[in-house]
Amino acid sequence: MKLPDFSDRISAARDAKKALIERARAIAEDPERLERQKAREQVITARNARAAERKAAEEARRAHEAAEKAAREAAEAAAREAARLAEEEARAQRMARRAQSAAEEEAEREAILAARRAGRKARKRKGKR
Repeated sequence: MKLPDFSDRISAARDAKKALIERARAIAEDPERLERQKAREQVITARNARAAERKAAEEARRAHEAAEKAAREAAEAAAREAARLAEEEARAQRMARRAQSAAEEEAEREAILAARRAGRKARKRKGKR
C-alpha cells in the first residue's frame, strides 16, 4: 500500500475545498431556497407592519385617553371654580347681611339713646321752668 505523499494531500485538500465551494454555491443559488427566503422576508415585513399598526393604535388610544382626561380635569376645575365663586358670593352676601343688621341694630340703639337723651333733656327743661 502506497502512502499519500505531500502533493497528493494538497490536491485532495484542494478538491475538497472546491467541492465545498460548489456545494455552498449550489445551496445559495437554489431557487427553492430563494423562494423560501423571499417568503420569510414577506412574513417579516407583514409582522413588522402589524406591529406598527398596533403601536399606532396604542398611541392613538393613549392620545384619546389623555384628551379625555384633560377634558374631564378641565370640567372638574371649572366646577370647582364655579363652586368657589358661589361660596365667595354667598359669604359676601352673609357679610353684607351681617353688616346691614349690625348697622340697623346700631341705628336702633342710637335711636333709643337719642330718645332717652331727649327725655332727659325734656325733664331738665321742665324742672328749670
